[in-house]
Amino acid sequence: MTFLLQHISTSHSGASKSSFALSDLSLSIQQGEQVALIGPSGAGKTSLLHTLACALKPEQGEIQVFDKQPWHINNAERHLMRARLFLAPQTPPLPPRQRVINTVLAGALPQWSVWQAIRSLIKPVEVDAAYQALMPFNLQDKLYARVDRLSGGERQRCGMARALISKAEAFLVDEPLSALDPILALQTLKVLQQEASKRHATLVCSLHQVELARANFPRIIGLRDGRIVFDAASTDISDAMIAALYQNSNDDLAVEVGDDLAKLAVVDPVPRC
Repeated sequence: MTFLLQHISTSHSGASKSSFALSDLSLSIQQGEQVALIGPSGAGKTSLLHTLACALKPEQGEIQVFDKQPWHINNAERHLMRARLFLAPQTPPLPPRQRVINTVLAGALPQWSVWQAIRSLIKPVEVDAAYQALMPFNLQDKLYARVDRLSGGERQRCGMARALISKAEAFLVDEPLSALDPILALQTLKVLQQEASKRHATLVCSLHQVELARANFPRIIGLRDGRIVFDAASTDISDAMIAALYQNSNDDLAVEVGDDLAKLAVVDPVPRC
């Protein structure tokens, strides 16, 4: 099992403990599963991903990652555990003056020694690996471009290329399609799902495009106010359930916007484990 959460509660950053980003949340995710997180803005999707990535320590409850409790082991062991996880934030923190090749190769940093990292920063190693990681995202011609010369969508895909370089056994991806047009969004999602399937890695992906999630993920978790509203196979989720999830939120249009993406969907769903 990749993740097991039992009655997890996590505070918003800088907020009092009475204000929870996640509240009494329990779930399990098996190795190799591909799961979409949906829900209105502020539902807790990002907080859940950061909790799974061992980047956010719960105030209450227990979490197991790869059958170990990350907050009950020492820092060295926790560092090794995090090396098996790849967290991709919605806006990748890419150094603006850095070359794309260095940015992509940073995905291998958890497996490198300090000497290897310094050496690669001076003169990039594994150039072909970086090129191959950029190819599925149509960014191979940007290999030596500076990050600050990329568009928002290109930076987002550059961040996804890091995942292909990494040796991660679980991908935790936050809104990877927000800056992409429908065609590129589907292409990016397809690359992530195929890579996860190839290495039997777990994929947990938050999406704003509801219909895209329903069309391409075998399991969907609906979040609202830090709680799980539903956790079900995509085939069991009705329009009424989606409408209730987004009722009276500012994201009511998410379902409608997702329709255009769903019509273009070409990603083969991966069977639920």
